Amino acid sequence: MFGAVVGAVLGLLAGVPLRSAVVRWAVPAGEPWRSCPVTPLGRCLRHGDRTGPPPLAVEAVAAALGAALGATAPARWLPLLVWLALLGTVLGFVDAAVLRLPDALTLPLFLGTALLAPLADPRPGAWLRAALAAAGLGLLFLLLALLAPMGLGDAKLAPSLGAVLGLAGWRTLCTGVLWMWLIAALWAVVLLVLRRTGRGGEFAFGPAMLLGTLAAVLAAF
Repeated sequence: MFGAVVGAVLGLLAGVPLRSAVVRWAVPAGEPWRSCPVTPLGRCLRHGDRTGPPPLAVEAVAAALGAALGATAPARWLPLLVWLALLGTVLGFVDAAVLRLPDALTLPLFLGTALLAPLADPRPGAWLRAALAAAGLGLLFLLLALLAPMGLGDAKLAPSLGAVLGLAGWRTLCTGVLWMWLIAALWAVVLLVLRRTGRGGEFAFGPAMLLGTLAAVLAAF
């Protein structure tokens, strides 16, 4: 219980800079990045106008993730999962807003995952499994990007998530992929019911990939 409370408080505090990061990166392809520090209520401190996700949305997600990690994750896994949660929160909101996952976020996520993975599990066998899972999931999503209506940003995000899932075990990898598609399917139904999209319309798959990964890994502990 104490870990969950501490995690929620830290997540809530982290949500403030994460919101500004979302506003910075959530721009259509080809447009320059924005530099606008934003309050939790969504107002730019420089211009005073409202921008970005709904008030307190980023902060609430960060707090929920912090609570989940604080309550469930072993200490040795915290650096890796906190890194995934921080960048994943930004990536999820950016993808939901503009349907893209910028290289400026997916590349640091991959590099940080590679550096922090040995802290979570120092066994060489686990590193090999993580590398194979990263390559396999990356190849799967690359094929989907080439053959199906899937974005290349999803393919660039997949190796990081595959590494985290593979580090936790092959069963966790399979569970995580299953959760990704289930969450995406539920979200698609919600969008259809709310008439936010039509059949065959585009929607962000990145948030489902990130949530499915975290759900599978935390369930494995």
